[in-house]
Amino acid sequence: MTPQPYFQSLDHCPVAHAEPCTDALASACAALSADVAAGRLACLTIAHEQGDLADLAERADAIAAGADDVLLLGVGGSSLGARSLLALATAPRVRCHLIDNVDPQTWKATLDSLDPRRTHILAVSKSGSTVETVAQTVLAARWLDAAGVPFGVDNFTVITEPGSRPLRDHAERLGAVIFDHAADIGGRYAVLSSVGMLPALLGGLDAAALRQGAASVLDNALAQGAKADPARGAALAVALERSRAMTTHAMLVYADRLASLGHWYAQLWAESLGKGGMGTNPLVARGVTDQHSQLQLWIDGPRDKWLTVIGHPSAGTGPAFGEIAGLDYLAGRTLGDLFEAEREATVESLAAAGVPVRTIMVEHINERALGALFMHFMLETILAGHLMGVDPFGQPAVEDGKRRARAALASRAL
Repeated sequence: MTPQPYFQSLDHCPVAHAEPCTDALASACAALSADVAAGRLACLTIAHEQGDLADLAERADAIAAGADDVLLLGVGGSSLGARSLLALATAPRVRCHLIDNVDPQTWKATLDSLDPRRTHILAVSKSGSTVETVAQTVLAARWLDAAGVPFGVDNFTVITEPGSRPLRDHAERLGAVIFDHAADIGGRYAVLSSVGMLPALLGGLDAAALRQGAASVLDNALAQGAKADPARGAALAVALERSRAMTTHAMLVYADRLASLGHWYAQLWAESLGKGGMGTNPLVARGVTDQHSQLQLWIDGPRDKWLTVIGHPSAGTGPAFGEIAGLDYLAGRTLGDLFEAEREATVESLAAAGVPVRTIMVEHINERALGALFMHFMLETILAGHLMGVDPFGQPAVEDGKRRARAALASRAL
């Protein structure tokens, strides 16, 4: 088995050591393996593919050659994965601006900061009918046209499903380059597909390493079954909800470059499992900042929360403090020492108060590690769905909201 670039500890989650849901978990893992073998989980098995990356790399090269900025349009699964990936980029090939809302003030401020002659539009929507993305794409084309910039293959790329649909039809009229969004990969599970890989390549990241990290976790999970980290995490989450009425799961991330991962996870968990009266609330937090805003509630408030703390070794890194009068505890320490001490102290405080907390430590924050974390949480979510008796795919409540929004817009007087 390939070593995983992270380590999960359940030392401070006593319920995990009671082997909760053992029989059900074994059944869930067997069902997962069967689905993978039958080719029904392309969102996972795409981690083993490399063939599509050449075309994506070629497109990234063309975009970077002709643009200084990329305007990435999309909401939910069409943008959250890309945002997590781009947070990892230290030497992006272009400046990427993600607009995942339709606030008109944000839209105007962003476009006012860009040169339309050196801006590439990348629009992503699996269904091709997401009203926010379709509207943004129409307005982006209008923005280029108003500046006298002809649009087409040089400044427009769209990722959407095949077939006639509003975004694809409009993209064809614009002369955009179109990549097919895999029909068998749901939007919130699409981060390892072109939806995430093209932005990653624009950010100067190693897309192959991202998938390799994900593949290492998938291979380990299939080999280890109920003993694998994602399986144990799924069993823990379900056991805490059932036995202790834990209705909120907070993800506390001690690494700014991984902070956006929490928001990607929140959609994945909420939209996949919040069905039929089931599910728990994902809460995204950032260490050390949210120690000062939420830790009091976690420790001394209602006992309905458990936490995942994500961190990486930082001791000895960053600037050193030297000798400071009255601050002996900082003498000879580095900023990284402080960061690590804050994380360790928070975990200890939570555990001492009896708040269930697991830790996931990432040895190196890089493409392979991020790919591994994506796969870990996708597997954990799918397995939790099996344990809860919930279909982790589809989002009927979201689709209802979309229909109502379109109807409300259509009914407004002009």
